[in-house]
This record gives sequence, C-alpha cells and structure tokens, in this order.
Amino acid sequence: MSKKKHQSIKSQIKDNAIALISIIIAITSLSYNSWRNELTEDNRNQRYAAFEIILKINELQQVVFYNHYEKDLQHKGNPRLGWTYVLTIQDLAVVLPASSNQSANRLIATWDQYWPTLHTEQTSKLAIEDSIDAMRKEILRLLSELE
Repeated sequence: MSKKKHQSIKSQIKDNAIALISIIIAITSLSYNSWRNELTEDNRNQRYAAFEIILKINELQQVVFYNHYEKDLQHKGNPRLGWTYVLTIQDLAVVLPASSNQSANRLIATWDQYWPTLHTEQTSKLAIEDSIDAMRKEILRLLSELE
C-alpha cells in the first residue's frame, strides 16, 4: 500500500491508461452526440417551418388572384384573410435564418403597402407577387441547404 502512495504521476497514468482513454472517448462521444442532436432538431424545426411557409405562401397567392382577378373582396380574396397568411408567415420565419426572416418582413411590408389597391391596380398585384416569389425562392434555397 505504501508503494502506491509513492508512485509518480507518470506511472499512475500508465497504470490507468485504459480507464483514462475510456473517459476521454465517453466525454467526446457524449459531446458530439449532443451537438448532433441539437443540429438535427434545428434542421427539423426549420424544415417544418419552411414547408408551412410554402403552404401559406400558396394560400396568400390564391387571395391575391381572387382579390385582383375575381374582385372577390368578401370571401376568398378578402384582404383580412391575406393578413392572416402574412402574419403566420412572419411568425414561422422566426425559427429560420436571418435572410428568411428578412424576406418575411419584406413580404409583410409589401402586403401592408399594396393590399388596399390590390383589386384595382396591376402594380399592386405585381409588387405583392414579386414579394411572394422572393419569399418562395428564399424558402426553397433554405430547404436545399439544410443537412
């Protein structure tokens, strides 16, 4: 027993090398696994939000068509319905990278500016459609980059 008390650090490391290596491997594996799980969860959340945004973009596009071409301001082309879509898109974009969030903010700003004349002005329809298309492209780009 007294022999163990006088062992040098070097000899103690040598005697316990397998245990030390096992601890290092366990800590490294746990750290990598935790990091990978976080990345996977982030990707899953972003993917889900992106698909939901695409659905809302298409529903907003329908509102634009009904409002502009059919002059239906009461039902399917109701601007309040459009507001629900752009606000939902903005809410979902919070979990996405900054570029997608900025596209959502531009979409809501464009909708805010042009919805009152959407049913009468071609320039309003084009501005809103351009903003919708930019958002769609941004979301599709994001989806293609997710791991």
